[in-house]
Amino acid sequence: MADQSSRDGMGYHTSAILQWTAAQHAPHDAGLVRAFEAPSREEMPAIQIGPNEGRTLELLLRLAGARKVVEIGTLAGYSAIWMARALPPGGHLWTFEREAHHAAVARANFEAAGVAERVTILVGDALERLAEIEPEGPFCAVFVDADKGNYDRYGRWAAEHVRSGGLLLGDNAFFFGRLLEEGDAEAAAMRRFHEESRAAFDTVCLPTPDGLLLGVHR
Repeated sequence: MADQSSRDGMGYHTSAILQWTAAQHAPHDAGLVRAFEAPSREEMPAIQIGPNEGRTLELLLRLAGARKVVEIGTLAGYSAIWMARALPPGGHLWTFEREAHHAAVARANFEAAGVAERVTILVGDALERLAEIEPEGPFCAVFVDADKGNYDRYGRWAAEHVRSGGLLLGDNAFFFGRLLEEGDAEAAAMRRFHEESRAAFDTVCLPTPDGLLLGVHR
Protein backbone atom coordinates (compact mmCIF):
# COMPACT_ATOMS: atom_id res chain seq x y z
CA MET A 1 0.00 0.00 0.00
CA ALA A 2 1.17 3.54 -0.73
CA ASP A 3 -0.36 6.95 -0.33
CA GLN A 4 -0.06 9.87 -2.72
CA SER A 5 2.81 11.39 -0.78
CA SER A 6 4.94 8.25 -0.96
CA ARG A 7 4.17 7.82 -4.66
CA ASP A 8 5.30 11.40 -5.21
CA GLY A 9 8.62 10.70 -3.53
CA MET A 10 8.19 11.33 0.18
CA GLY A 11 10.16 8.87 2.24
CA TYR A 12 9.13 7.68 5.68
CA HIS A 13 12.51 6.39 6.76
CA THR A 14 14.42 8.25 9.44
CA SER A 15 17.96 7.73 10.68
CA ALA A 16 16.60 5.77 13.65
CA ILE A 17 14.44 3.56 11.43
CA LEU A 18 17.33 2.86 9.04
CA GLN A 19 19.61 1.93 11.93
CA TRP A 20 16.99 -0.34 13.51
CA THR A 21 16.16 -2.14 10.26
CA ALA A 22 19.85 -2.54 9.41
CA ALA A 23 20.41 -4.16 12.81
CA GLN A 24 17.56 -6.58 12.10
CA HIS A 25 18.31 -7.44 8.48
CA ALA A 26 21.94 -6.50 7.77
CA PRO A 27 23.89 -7.11 10.99
CA HIS A 28 27.63 -6.57 10.94
CA ASP A 29 30.27 -9.03 12.01
CA ALA A 30 33.84 -7.98 12.78
CA GLY A 31 34.92 -8.05 9.13
CA LEU A 32 32.13 -5.77 7.97
CA VAL A 33 32.63 -3.41 10.92
CA ARG A 34 36.34 -3.11 10.10
CA ALA A 35 35.64 -2.29 6.44
CA PHE A 36 32.78 0.10 7.20
CA GLU A 37 34.84 2.07 9.71
CA ALA A 38 38.05 2.05 7.64
CA PRO A 39 37.52 5.46 5.99
CA SER A 40 37.49 7.23 9.35
CA ARG A 41 40.72 5.47 10.35
CA GLU A 42 42.55 5.70 7.04
CA GLU A 43 41.89 9.27 5.89
CA MET A 44 39.58 8.10 3.12
CA PRO A 45 36.25 9.60 2.04
CA ALA A 46 33.36 8.04 3.97
CA ILE A 47 31.27 7.41 0.84
CA GLN A 48 30.64 3.67 1.09
CA ILE A 49 27.14 2.27 0.75
CA GLY A 50 25.07 1.63 3.87
CA PRO A 51 24.31 -1.72 5.53
CA ASN A 52 20.86 -2.04 3.96
CA GLU A 53 22.32 -1.48 0.48
CA GLY A 54 25.09 -3.99 1.15
CA ARG A 55 22.59 -6.63 2.19
CA THR A 56 20.52 -5.82 -0.90
CA LEU A 57 23.54 -6.47 -3.14
CA GLU A 58 24.24 -9.76 -1.39
CA LEU A 59 20.68 -11.02 -1.75
CA LEU A 60 20.37 -9.93 -5.39
CA LEU A 61 23.55 -11.80 -6.29
CA ARG A 62 22.34 -14.89 -4.50
CA LEU A 63 18.96 -14.71 -6.26
CA ALA A 64 20.74 -14.41 -9.62
CA GLY A 65 23.04 -17.33 -8.86
CA ALA A 66 26.01 -15.08 -9.55
CA ARG A 67 29.43 -16.68 -9.80
CA LYS A 68 31.52 -14.05 -11.60
CA VAL A 69 31.03 -10.44 -10.49
CA VAL A 70 32.69 -7.14 -11.37
CA GLU A 71 32.74 -4.10 -9.09
CA ILE A 72 33.85 -0.67 -10.30
CA GLY A 73 34.84 1.37 -7.25
CA THR A 74 36.32 -0.55 -4.31
CA LEU A 75 37.09 2.14 -1.71
CA ALA A 76 37.74 0.20 1.55
CA GLY A 77 36.11 -3.00 0.34
CA TYR A 78 32.87 -2.83 2.30
CA SER A 79 30.50 -3.51 -0.61
CA ALA A 80 32.92 -6.07 -2.04
CA ILE A 81 32.77 -8.09 1.19
CA TRP A 82 28.97 -8.23 1.02
CA MET A 83 29.13 -9.39 -2.60
CA ALA A 84 32.00 -11.85 -2.16
CA ARG A 85 30.06 -13.56 0.62
CA ALA A 86 27.16 -14.08 -1.78
CA LEU A 87 29.29 -16.15 -4.16
CA PRO A 88 29.23 -19.95 -4.19
CA PRO A 89 32.41 -22.04 -3.98
CA GLY A 90 34.54 -21.23 -7.01
CA GLY A 91 32.91 -17.83 -7.48
CA HIS A 92 35.05 -14.72 -7.95
CA LEU A 93 34.83 -10.95 -7.70
CA TRP A 94 37.02 -8.55 -9.67
CA THR A 95 37.02 -5.04 -8.18
CA PHE A 96 38.61 -1.89 -9.61
CA GLU A 97 40.06 0.92 -7.50
CA ARG A 98 41.82 4.01 -8.83
CA GLU A 99 43.69 4.87 -5.61
CA ALA A 100 46.53 2.58 -4.51
CA HIS A 101 46.09 3.50 -0.83
CA HIS A 102 42.40 2.60 -0.92
CA ALA A 103 43.23 -0.70 -2.59
CA ALA A 104 45.78 -1.55 0.11
CA VAL A 105 43.23 -0.85 2.83
CA ALA A 106 40.67 -3.00 1.00
CA ARG A 107 43.10 -5.92 0.69
CA ALA A 108 43.66 -5.93 4.43
CA ASN A 109 39.92 -5.81 4.99
CA PHE A 110 39.34 -8.74 2.65
CA GLU A 111 41.88 -10.77 4.60
CA ALA A 112 40.21 -9.88 7.88
CA ALA A 113 36.75 -10.75 6.51
CA GLY A 114 37.91 -14.10 5.13
CA VAL A 115 37.14 -13.37 1.46
CA ALA A 116 40.61 -12.58 0.07
CA GLU A 117 40.86 -15.76 -1.98
CA ARG A 118 37.74 -14.94 -3.98
CA VAL A 119 38.54 -11.27 -4.67
CA THR A 120 41.00 -9.70 -7.13
CA ILE A 121 41.72 -5.96 -6.87
CA LEU A 122 42.91 -4.17 -10.00
CA VAL A 123 44.45 -0.78 -9.28
CA GLY A 124 44.16 2.08 -11.76
CA ASP A 125 41.63 3.55 -14.14
CA ALA A 126 38.85 1.01 -14.62
CA LEU A 127 38.14 2.19 -18.15
CA GLU A 128 41.73 1.37 -19.05
CA ARG A 129 41.89 -1.95 -17.21
CA LEU A 130 38.47 -3.55 -17.76
CA ALA A 131 39.73 -5.15 -20.98
CA GLU A 132 42.15 -7.25 -18.92
CA ILE A 133 39.35 -9.29 -17.38
CA GLU A 134 37.18 -9.65 -20.48
CA PRO A 135 38.52 -13.19 -21.16
CA GLU A 136 36.95 -14.21 -17.83
CA GLY A 137 33.48 -13.23 -19.05
CA PRO A 138 30.66 -13.27 -19.59
CA PHE A 139 29.98 -12.00 -16.09
CA CYS A 140 26.98 -12.60 -13.87
CA ALA A 141 26.78 -9.06 -12.46
CA VAL A 142 28.42 -5.66 -12.62
CA PHE A 143 28.12 -3.20 -9.72
CA VAL A 144 29.03 0.42 -10.46
CA ASP A 145 29.87 2.82 -7.62
CA ALA A 146 32.62 5.02 -9.00
CA ASP A 147 33.14 8.35 -10.80
CA LYS A 148 29.68 9.50 -11.82
CA GLY A 149 30.77 11.14 -15.05
CA ASN A 150 31.67 7.75 -16.53
CA TYR A 151 28.60 5.78 -15.51
CA ASP A 152 27.37 5.75 -19.10
CA ARG A 153 30.64 4.19 -20.26
CA TYR A 154 30.59 1.60 -17.49
CA GLY A 155 27.01 0.75 -18.42
CA ARG A 156 27.98 0.18 -22.04
CA TRP A 157 30.77 -2.17 -20.96
CA ALA A 158 28.34 -4.09 -18.78
CA ALA A 159 25.86 -4.42 -21.66
CA GLU A 160 28.58 -6.12 -23.71
CA HIS A 161 29.97 -8.40 -21.01
CA VAL A 162 27.11 -9.47 -18.72
CA ARG A 163 25.43 -12.78 -19.51
CA SER A 164 21.75 -13.10 -20.32
CA GLY A 165 19.88 -12.98 -17.03
CA GLY A 166 22.82 -11.26 -15.35
CA LEU A 167 22.60 -8.05 -13.37
CA LEU A 168 23.62 -4.43 -13.76
CA LEU A 169 23.62 -2.51 -10.48
CA GLY A 170 24.38 1.20 -10.24
CA ASP A 171 24.54 3.11 -6.97
CA ASN A 172 23.86 6.86 -6.70
CA ALA A 173 21.37 6.63 -9.54
CA PHE A 174 19.64 9.80 -8.26
CA PHE A 175 23.06 11.52 -8.39
CA PHE A 176 22.66 13.18 -5.00
CA GLY A 177 19.49 14.90 -6.17
CA ARG A 178 21.20 16.45 -9.19
CA LEU A 179 20.07 13.91 -11.78
CA LEU A 180 17.84 16.30 -13.72
CA GLU A 181 20.10 19.35 -13.59
CA GLU A 182 20.75 20.83 -17.02
CA GLY A 183 24.24 21.96 -17.93
CA ASP A 184 25.87 19.45 -15.57
CA ALA A 185 28.08 17.03 -17.52
CA GLU A 186 28.06 14.40 -14.78
CA ALA A 187 24.27 14.55 -14.47
CA ALA A 188 24.01 14.15 -18.24
CA ALA A 189 26.25 11.07 -18.08
CA MET A 190 24.10 9.61 -15.32
CA ARG A 191 20.95 10.23 -17.37
CA ARG A 192 22.57 8.42 -20.31
CA PHE A 193 23.35 5.55 -17.95
CA HIS A 194 19.65 5.29 -17.14
CA GLU A 195 18.51 5.71 -20.75
CA GLU A 196 21.04 3.41 -22.40
CA SER A 197 20.67 0.66 -19.80
CA ARG A 198 17.06 0.20 -20.91
CA ALA A 199 18.24 -0.86 -24.36
CA ALA A 200 19.92 -4.04 -23.11
CA PHE A 201 18.43 -4.62 -19.65
CA ASP A 202 14.99 -4.78 -18.08
CA THR A 203 15.43 -2.00 -15.54
CA VAL A 204 14.04 -0.31 -12.48
CA CYS A 205 15.45 2.36 -10.18
CA LEU A 206 15.03 1.29 -6.58
CA PRO A 207 14.37 4.22 -4.21
CA THR A 208 17.27 3.68 -1.85
CA PRO A 209 18.57 6.90 -0.24
CA ASP A 210 20.38 7.85 -3.47
CA GLY A 211 18.79 5.38 -5.88
CA LEU A 212 20.00 1.96 -7.05
CA LEU A 213 19.54 1.11 -10.71
CA LEU A 214 18.80 -2.59 -11.16
CA GLY A 215 18.84 -4.21 -14.58
CA VAL A 216 18.43 -7.81 -15.78
CA HIS A 217 20.17 -8.50 -19.07
CA ARG A 218 17.87 -9.73 -21.80
